[in-house]
Amino acid sequence: MQHAVGSPLPPPHQPGHGPGPGPATAGSQAQQQSGAPGFTGAPHHPPVPPPHPHPPVPHRDTTGHVQLPPGGPVAVPSPPPAQAPADPSATTLAVLLIGPAGAGKTSVAKYWAECRRVPTAHISLDDVREWVRSGFADPQTGWNDYSEAQYRLARRTCGFAARNFLANGISCILDDAVFPDRPVVGLGGWKRHVGPGLLPVVLLPGLEIVLERNAQRSGNRRLTDEEVARIHGRMAGWYGSGLPIIDNSQLDVPGTAQVLDDVLARAIASPPQW
Repeated sequence: MQHAVGSPLPPPHQPGHGPGPGPATAGSQAQQQSGAPGFTGAPHHPPVPPPHPHPPVPHRDTTGHVQLPPGGPVAVPSPPPAQAPADPSATTLAVLLIGPAGAGKTSVAKYWAECRRVPTAHISLDDVREWVRSGFADPQTGWNDYSEAQYRLARRTCGFAARNFLANGISCILDDAVFPDRPVVGLGGWKRHVGPGLLPVVLLPGLEIVLERNAQRSGNRRLTDEEVARIHGRMAGWYGSGLPIIDNSQLDVPGTAQVLDDVLARAIASPPQW
C-alpha cells in the first residue's frame, strides 16, 4: 500500500485522544480501523464559543483584590448609650478644624491624627491647594476669580477624599481657615462636600500668638502682619455661632489635642446645629 509523497499518515487512535464514539457508517468505521487511504478526517475539536460582546461590569470599585466601598455623605455620629460616655479616640469621626493663620491647626491636626486608637487621616486644605504647580493662584498676590476657584476646587477634593476615607473606616481631620461671614464657600461648602456628620471646631488663640507663630513661617505660608490681624479679626465672628471654640494661647500641641478630644466627646453626645 502506497501513499502520496508528503501526504501524512492518518493518526493512530489512542484512548483519550480524538473524537469520542458516535454515530458512523460501517464503511467509514472499516476505513478507520484498516487505515485505508480513503480516510482523511482530522481530529474533531469542539467549536470555541465567541467572546461575550459585553463583559460583566463589577458592581464595586476594586484595587487588585481589595474591594473599596464608594464614599457617601458622612452621617451624624450616633450618640453613645446614656450609661457609656463617648470615647472620641476610638470613634470614626470627620472633624473640621477651623482657625486663622498661625492658630496651630496643622500641628494639632497631625498630632491628633497620629495619637488616635483608630485609623485616622489628616487632610490639609493648603497642601491640596498647592498641588497646583503651574498656574497656582496665590492669594497673597490678590484675591481674584482664579484664587477663589482653586480654593473651591481644593475644598471639594478634600471633601471627596474624606468621604472615601470614612466609607472605608478611616477617620479624617481637615483644617481650613473658614470665615464665618462667607458661609456659602466656607462652612456650608464643607457640609455639602463631606456631609452633615462633619464636626467643626474653632481653634482661636490670641492675636499676639498668631503673629508670633506666623513670623516663624517661610515661603507663601507666611503672611504680612496686617493680613494676619485682618484674618484674626474676621475669625472673631465665630463667637456666638454655637460652634465649640478652643483658645489654645496657653496650650501646647498635646494639651490642645486633649482639649479637642473633650470637645468632640460633647459634640458626639450632642451634635452642634450648624
